[in-house]
Amino acid sequence: MRPADGTVLTEQEYLDRIDPELAAVLPGLPPVDLTDIAAARERRAALSAAARARTASDIRVVTEEREIPTSSGSGPVRVRCHRPADQVGLLPCLYWIHGGGHVLGEVVQDDPLMEHLVTVLPCVTVSVDWRRAPEHPYPAAIEDCRVGLRWVFSNADGLQIDAQRIAVGGASSGGGLAAGLVLLSRDTGDRMPCFQLLIYPMLDDRNHTRSSHAARHRQLWNRSANQIAWRAYLGYESASATEVPYYAAPARATNLNGLPATFIATGDLDAFLDEDVVYAQRLCTANVPLELHVYPGAFHGFDFLAPESALSRQFAEDRDQAIRRAFRTIT
Repeated sequence: MRPADGTVLTEQEYLDRIDPELAAVLPGLPPVDLTDIAAARERRAALSAAARARTASDIRVVTEEREIPTSSGSGPVRVRCHRPADQVGLLPCLYWIHGGGHVLGEVVQDDPLMEHLVTVLPCVTVSVDWRRAPEHPYPAAIEDCRVGLRWVFSNADGLQIDAQRIAVGGASSGGGLAAGLVLLSRDTGDRMPCFQLLIYPMLDDRNHTRSSHAARHRQLWNRSANQIAWRAYLGYESASATEVPYYAAPARATNLNGLPATFIATGDLDAFLDEDVVYAQRLCTANVPLELHVYPGAFHGFDFLAPESALSRQFAEDRDQAIRRAFRTIT
């Protein structure tokens, strides 16, 4: 289905608009092809391992893994906790959900980001290892994320965390899971995070926006990959508006009232641009404090793929400042 309005860029127009520093990394990237998910996972894991190898572990950060028992029969939920080695007293916490289109990715991929945030904010971070589709379709991932978040709130004192300053964040599908988790917390009466950090979040399974049609480059997150990923996550080929819960696809939520202050960042060449901007507008309409950044010439995952670019450095500064402000406003 074509978008109802708006002009879709041709592939050459899309390429011409990419920021030059970001465009320079494209030749070295593997294809984003989900027709073979096992092979795609191997490519994504290799890319992540290479990125981590370029950054030495920070000796100022202590990392430990925990396993949280569950009563669902699905086995324990694994989390990775990062904290300052010299921590004294309680610190705020970012509960982090990694990305990967619901089918790729691994909890260790964002260790460099977690170490960075621990040292510059400072804070404690807890990253959750959610179950991936298609082996574990919805609601497995969000159930794992909920188990982890409830555990953080319940064990805040033991984790040396200030329970009033627990934020939720994620990138890509992790951003979509974070948004869904916050909606679920609101609706079920679970403890509400003080802030949500949504980095180019994957929010809408319908793939009917202009930006979703424009994203066709085979080395970047593209329309074909997005369609395959959503089918894997939802567990069926297609779905009507009444069949897809908004905890799975937060763009489908009709009520965004009562949500915490939100930061959304995306690129103007990201497949998720339109759904992210619309979600931001709707949060504003619901009187949710909102900070939105759209980076010109940026494609999906630009900060991970070209971390030294000026655009990525600007994004990182904007992100860190937003988290810092959120933690400071809670007393």
